[in-house]
Amino acid sequence: MNMRKNIVAGNWKMNTTVPEGVKLASEVNEALKGVTPKCDVVIGVPFTHLTAVKAVIDSEKLGLSAENCADKVKGAYTGEVSAAMVASTGANYVILGHSERRAYYHETVEILAEKVKLALENGLKVIFCIGEVLEEREANKQNEVVAAQLASVFGLTAEEFANIILAYEPVWAIGTGKTATDDQAEEIHAFIRSLIAEKYGEQVAEDTTILYGGSCKPSNAKALFAKPNVDGGLIGGASLDAESFMGIVTAF
Repeated sequence: MNMRKNIVAGNWKMNTTVPEGVKLASEVNEALKGVTPKCDVVIGVPFTHLTAVKAVIDSEKLGLSAENCADKVKGAYTGEVSAAMVASTGANYVILGHSERRAYYHETVEILAEKVKLALENGLKVIFCIGEVLEEREANKQNEVVAAQLASVFGLTAEEFANIILAYEPVWAIGTGKTATDDQAEEIHAFIRSLIAEKYGEQVAEDTTILYGGSCKPSNAKALFAKPNVDGGLIGGASLDAESFMGIVTAF
């Protein structure tokens, strides 16, 4: 039996002050009242917002995610936020491996493997991002790139891997207005699922949620989500407006 969940997750990135974030989270929470979406709904917010946002949302309806965590347990790492700290706010997810973290902060396969391990040890579910840049897509290397990036999570046991949600994000489509076509998304999602099947077996592959990230909006979400291997979205810009975000949630 297929156990995989449909998920729509927002990634606010470095946007909103705490009061603005609380207002936005409250609007999403309000929009979910009396509604039973055909997907789990999660918002990924800056570290500074986690506790305040947790206080205004119904955890039965809306999951809460951090956007990152450290690759160290604790100690003299000024400015870092550990997985244990994230978990202590009541958050239940963390986004790791986002292309912006890989590009701007030089996060490697090894660093990300450590972050994933610590997140899981602290009871967090991981939304793990993979995807190619434009040059790699144009050179037809996207399969090679995502296979290499999966090394950060393919060291896990099948039991641990059950707490991983994958998010395929073509880097060339993030915040650019370009979107992979629904057929392009389906093709690479199916390839990713085949790699999981090779590593962990067909059942684990069938149970793994794979989200699409990259200029997903209400106007294209329905076509993307209709594809058999696309299980939802990791939403950037459109998650900063409650109406747009809910438009994507209702695409299911």
